[in-house]
Amino acid sequence: ATQEGRQGTPEDQAGLFVDVVGRNINDVWATKLEGYQPPANIVLYEQGTNTGCGYGQAAFGPFYCPADRQVYLDLSFWQEMETQLGASGADFARANVLAHESGHHVQTLTGASEQVQRAQQSARSEGEANRYSVALELQADCYAGVWAANAAAVSGGEVALEPGDLEEGLRTASAIGDDTLQRNAGRGVNPESFTHGSSEQRMQWLQRGYQSGDPAVCDTFAEL
Repeated sequence: ATQEGRQGTPEDQAGLFVDVVGRNINDVWATKLEGYQPPANIVLYEQGTNTGCGYGQAAFGPFYCPADRQVYLDLSFWQEMETQLGASGADFARANVLAHESGHHVQTLTGASEQVQRAQQSARSEGEANRYSVALELQADCYAGVWAANAAAVSGGEVALEPGDLEEGLRTASAIGDDTLQRNAGRGVNPESFTHGSSEQRMQWLQRGYQSGDPAVCDTFAEL
């Protein structure tokens, strides 16, 4: 069965969370990027939904579609994070995911996404094309850290990190590094096939953004 996506609404817990955190993320970026425009929507869906980038499925995980400038979050992913991390640990992890996908929206606004697409089209190998993808994803990790560093200041404390939140975010970043995922799947680690970055890289860039709170430190492309 397919359920069309819907924008987060305060009538349910997930919708309220997305509304509050999404608004906070937009408030942070309004102070960091001149002319910032929020994503068109943050869409919650179950199983599958139509998007400007084609049909989105839960198996894809959370994603951002630059064609319609919307963030898509599958509700089963929300529930899975709570099951794996517990209610308290899941809150920051989910907020961090939302901040990462919003980071991809920032990259659409700055032109970074388009530059990567052009660079990948002229890449001489799949490995080279993947390195651009890794840089884009690590920059989004860094942007999530920038959001976390500034969340409390722009919300008057409504959205703020609690003790242990950053550590939880770093553990989550480690768990979804390409090398860790490949190892857990029983495959050999192949850096040429990485598309999001190693566990160490993902933790490093999230922490770099958090420690500085300034998107200027997030130039992952300088380290290609």
